[in-house]
Amino acid sequence: MPQPGQTLEKLGFLTIGRFDPADPRTGHEETLRTIELAEELGFDSVWLRHRHLQYGISSPVAVMAAATQRTKRIELGTAVIPLGLENPLRLAEDLATVDLLSGGRINPGVSVGTPMRYDDFKTKLYPESYDLENFSKDRVLRLMDNIRGVPVSDFEGTVGIERFSRIVQPHSPGLIDRLWYGGMLSSAIWAGQQGLNYLTSSVVNTEGTDSRDFATIQGEHIDAYRANHPHPEKSRVSQGLVVIPTDSATAEQVRKYKDYAAARFDRTLSPQGPRQMMFAPDIVGSSDEIAEILFSHAGFLRAQEVAFALPFSFDEADYLQIITDMAVHLGPKLGWTRKPN
Repeated sequence: MPQPGQTLEKLGFLTIGRFDPADPRTGHEETLRTIELAEELGFDSVWLRHRHLQYGISSPVAVMAAATQRTKRIELGTAVIPLGLENPLRLAEDLATVDLLSGGRINPGVSVGTPMRYDDFKTKLYPESYDLENFSKDRVLRLMDNIRGVPVSDFEGTVGIERFSRIVQPHSPGLIDRLWYGGMLSSAIWAGQQGLNYLTSSVVNTEGTDSRDFATIQGEHIDAYRANHPHPEKSRVSQGLVVIPTDSATAEQVRKYKDYAAARFDRTLSPQGPRQMMFAPDIVGSSDEIAEILFSHAGFLRAQEVAFALPFSFDEADYLQIITDMAVHLGPKLGWTRKPN
C-alpha cells in the first residue's frame, strides 16, 4: 500500500481523446502524440475512455493498435469498453491481434449493462434483436472464454487450401491476465470472484454502505474485491481520480483548472440520482498539496497503481502540462519511480 516513503508501482492516466467533429483526424493524432510523450516521461500506462456517438474515442482498440507502432514499452488500456455494443468473439480477435502487435502491453478494461441512450439507436445497432440482447455479465464470461482459447467452433481442419481453428485466432497468451472489470460494489465482488483485475473510477454509489464519504466507499469497494479474489496477493487494482497538478502551470491555467473543479464541486456533496451516485472532488493544486491529500485517501492507500483521469474539455497544452507535472513532480512524491525507455 503506498504510504509516504513507500512505492507506488504504476503511474498512468486516462484520456477521452476528444476531437473536433469538423477535423477528427487532428484530435486522434493529438491522442497518439500524448501517448508518445507519456512513454518518454516514463509513465507505466495510458488508458483510453470509450465514447460512442460522441466526440471522443469510439474505437480505442484501433487507437491502441496505432499506438503500438509508435511506442515500445508503455502499457495501453481501455477504461472501459461497454460490452453492450460489442460481439465478444469479434472483440477477442481484435484485442488479441493488438496485444500481439504490442508485445503483450494491452490492458483491456470492460463493463456491462444496457448501453447509454440505448433507445435512441438500438434499432440501428441490433435491428432484429434489440429487445432480446443480453447485457448481463454473461458477455464478460464469453469474452473471457474467447480470450482464453475455449473452443467456439465444432470444426477444426482443412478444407481445400484453407485451415480452420476451433478457437479464436490469433491467440495471445497472457492477455487474459490483463483483463480488467470496472464498476461499483457488486461489480468489485464479482470481478474478484472471477479473478479479473479491478478498475475504480471517480464515481461510486452508496450500495452496501452507510458512508457518504467518497474515499471511504472507494476503499470499501477495493477491500471487497480483494476479499473475494482467489489470489488477492496477485490481484491488480487501479485507482481512478481526477488529479490536476499545477507545478508548472501558468496563472491562467491555474484559474482555469480551479474554475473547472469549482463548477463540478456541488455534485460531490451528496448522493446524486436514483442510483445514489457519489462523485469524487477534483483535486487541483501543487504536487505537494495533492500528495498530502492522497496519503490520507482510503482508496489511494489500497492501490498499487493509479490511472488519473484527465478532464474532458481542456486544450492540448493543458494536457501536456498536467501529464508532465504528474511524471516529473507528483509521481516521485507518491513513491513512484520513472521507467526508463
